[in-house]
Amino acid sequence: MNIEGVLFYFFAAILLLSALRVITARNPVHAALFLVLAFSTASAIWMLLRAEFLAIVLVLVYVGAVMVLFLFVVMMLDINLDRLREGFWSYLPLGATVGLLMVVEMVLVLGGKYFGLEHLPNPADPGAGYSNTKELGRLLYTDYVYAFELAAVILLVAIVAAIALTLRGRKDSKHQDPAKQVMVKRADRVRLVSMPSEKKEN
Repeated sequence: MNIEGVLFYFFAAILLLSALRVITARNPVHAALFLVLAFSTASAIWMLLRAEFLAIVLVLVYVGAVMVLFLFVVMMLDINLDRLREGFWSYLPLGATVGLLMVVEMVLVLGGKYFGLEHLPNPADPGAGYSNTKELGRLLYTDYVYAFELAAVILLVAIVAAIALTLRGRKDSKHQDPAKQVMVKRADRVRLVSMPSEKKEN
């Protein structure tokens, strides 16, 4: 086994343990931190697979933005942990069934050769000058351009809907009108008062 195989199993073990701690940690802050660790380890595995663009995007988007925002929200909210644990056992059979199906699928995918399933041949090394970012961009804007544009439209509609739902006019809210601030004149705000000078008494 070469060094890449050792690193892969090392990062995979950390990823599995951190993912397990995400769903078993009692403290939501600890669960969020373990999820950050899981994302970082998955990014390292992407690097081993020579998908540098996906690894950087995973760190920047999920670890650097989404998870940090989620962590701040969890820390600022007063979460009742006892209320979150209510109804856990009622959802356990469904969750165990879904988890078992995922385990069976991963066993069939990773150990297909032991079950007589056909495997795709290993892709050849593209060489040092290969850029997966360029190849990903070419695929997005040629073969999958309609799906990419459809996803962009859906995200745009979601952004507009979120703004429309949160933009509510309240009577008790105070706000400033920039147009009125620009049109203001000095005579409207400043008044010069002429006062006689005081005389000193002897």
